[in-house]
Amino acid sequence: MMPPVQSGPSGKGPRMTLARSMGILAMMLALALFPPWSRGREASMSLQLTSPAFTHEGAIPAKFTCEGQDISPALKWTGVPPGTRSLALVVDDPDAPDPAAPQRVWVHWVLYNLPADLSGLDEGVAAAQLPKGTAQALNDWKRVGYGGPCPPIGRHRYFHKLYALDAVLPDLGHADKAALLKAMEGHVIGQAELIGTYQKQGK
Repeated sequence: MMPPVQSGPSGKGPRMTLARSMGILAMMLALALFPPWSRGREASMSLQLTSPAFTHEGAIPAKFTCEGQDISPALKWTGVPPGTRSLALVVDDPDAPDPAAPQRVWVHWVLYNLPADLSGLDEGVAAAQLPKGTAQALNDWKRVGYGGPCPPIGRHRYFHKLYALDAVLPDLGHADKAALLKAMEGHVIGQAELIGTYQKQGK
């Protein structure tokens, strides 16, 4: 006969070890199925940004560029995550000046403190028509407001980025995109992106 397993004074050693192992296994499984970052990822996936003027990665009509009326396109969004207290919108072009040899990101429009219950912006929305409390930061023409695509050469991409924040930001004064992104750190609970493209005629 094999001698009995020595489990200590209580005789419960193997059982306690097994229970502890099962508990650790259950915890690992829970983390694998529901990782701590999954809430933010799901929120980002639920937030959707679209425009009736162009499709994702489609061409932006000239009407919304420097070759047309240079007005902002209508934007619509759905799936704002619970806990959102404000929204921010940034439109920029990472292909400046030449998509074959980009050197900088050109900022076209920056809005923040949009109301959390807002579901979109109308075409050609003016500053006076923005919801109460909405603020604008400087674009790269050093002015507030929308400035449409005006690429000097090649077809550029224009990223429309919507952020859901768990806070209302303070007045940033004559801030730019960099200052806004700094103020948003630690407050982004959802994000959506819509890309449009544009190339000037003959360019």
